[in-house]
Amino acid sequence: MNGPARSGTPEPTGSPDMKLLGIYLNDHLAGATAGTQRAGHLARVSRGSALGRALGPVAAEIDEDRAALLDIMRNLDVPVRRYKVWAGWAAEKAGRIKGNGRLVRRSPLSTVLELEALRLGVEGKAAGWATLRRLTSADERLDAAQLDTLLDRARHQQDTVEEWRARAAEAALRTADRNAA
Repeated sequence: MNGPARSGTPEPTGSPDMKLLGIYLNDHLAGATAGTQRAGHLARVSRGSALGRALGPVAAEIDEDRAALLDIMRNLDVPVRRYKVWAGWAAEKAGRIKGNGRLVRRSPLSTVLELEALRLGVEGKAAGWATLRRLTSADERLDAAQLDTLLDRARHQQDTVEEWRARAAEAALRTADRNAA
């Protein structure tokens, strides 16, 4: 049997299906658009705080990662589907409209939920880089070293976002901490 015994799925052979890869990359571009917006928003609303100082560089990297995805798509001759980019942008904006127990100002839960959404986005991005990394042997237009760098950066982003998510959740959900502030 070819492939890993665990899953029973044979190792893929041949070149990537460019139609499906195009759909996959455009879906990731929609997510990257939402992630860039979310990270930038969080960095702006947290400006001047320890969270803002930690997220500023992460937001800049997430923006660079989106640009790297566009470069990869260009190298693969995958056209950008603008409607998916717009959908990612709109979904992120719509995600900000939610009840967090406050009508006029930010709830302590706002930061927690936004960090959780950002964490999910970074995890999805890392999965996308890992998928592309596995395709490097089948398509010389994919740069293994670049994808390794992007994967390492995504892992660092995951660690940073998770550290601040855990802190924000604890601060928001512990009554004594919130009442002392």
